[in-house]
Formats: sequence, C-alpha cells, structure tokens
Amino acid sequence: MSDKSKSAKAKKIKIIHSKRRLLQLQRKEELSHNIRYISKVPVRVVMDREFLILHPEDSISKLVQNLRDEESSAVVVDEEGRLMGFITMKDLLHFFEPPRRYSIVGIGLLKKYSISHASRVGDIMVRKPITIHVDDNLGRAIKIMIETGKHHLPVVDENGRVHGVLEVKDIIRLIRIVSA
Repeated sequence: MSDKSKSAKAKKIKIIHSKRRLLQLQRKEELSHNIRYISKVPVRVVMDREFLILHPEDSISKLVQNLRDEESSAVVVDEEGRLMGFITMKDLLHFFEPPRRYSIVGIGLLKKYSISHASRVGDIMVRKPITIHVDDNLGRAIKIMIETGKHHLPVVDENGRVHGVLEVKDIIRLIRIVSA
C-alpha cells in the first residue's frame, strides 16, 4: 500500500470519527434538552388519575383482591378524599413477612396469619407518606423519588385531597415519548 493511499484512508477514518463525534454531541444536546423539558412538565399531566382508593376500615383481603397488575399501590382516604395513608405492594409483603431466622415458629405465627383476614388497611398503611403537590413539576418529583427511594407518590392539594398517584413508570413513559 502506497503512502498516498494510506494517507487517504487515514483522512477517511478521521472524517468518519469526526462525523460520529458530531452525531454523539447532537444526541447529547437533544437528550439534555428533553431532560430540561421533562423536569418542567406539571405532575398533573403525567399522574395516574385512576387509582385504587380504600378507607382505613377496609379489610386487607379487599386490598389484595383489588390490586391489579398495573396497580401496585393504594391510597387510603377519609370520607372527604383527604389522604390518610398509602400502601404499596412492598408494604403488603412486609405484613406477611416470615418470622426471623431464629424465632420460634408456632402459635404466634398462626395467630398472625389468621388475624390477617380480620386486619384492616389502617393496620398496615404508611400513615405519613411522602407526597407531591398537584401543582409541582416532574423535576421536583424526580428529586423527591431519588432522595427517598420511593417509586410511588400520592399527588395531593393544599387541603390534603388526593388527585392522583405518580409512579416512576409514568415518568419513564413520558421520557420514551419525548425521546422517540
């Protein structure tokens, strides 16, 4: 191979690398623009407005029967729709957590599982859940989710009335739409 053809090949490779780098920079800029856009979107636009509503006196079996695949949480409200508590599937699993490694299996365990049918939603709900205000934007919601490790946030107004539930999957869905 002559020096001339080696030089031409090197120039082509350099051009290809330059174009690839330029494309990467453009994609990075688009993504950062999308992220800035997403953080400004109001929570009310993305939140799920159809969510499972329960009352503290409802049975745990009602909770279990009403949780569907797409619903992984339930909002517990009073008669006026104000937030009293919140339950995720993870909270429900903690209720049925097996005994510790060295605890004695016996009557106590049997009582726990027999009581579970008579137990109420109020017994297992998180009483002071982390929430997001209905007028906040996704930037704030994402920050709260990252800082607390929560994947579900009840969306409330200044009076504590529940307007929806914001889940990580709702935010991811928006990111997919914007990034397409």
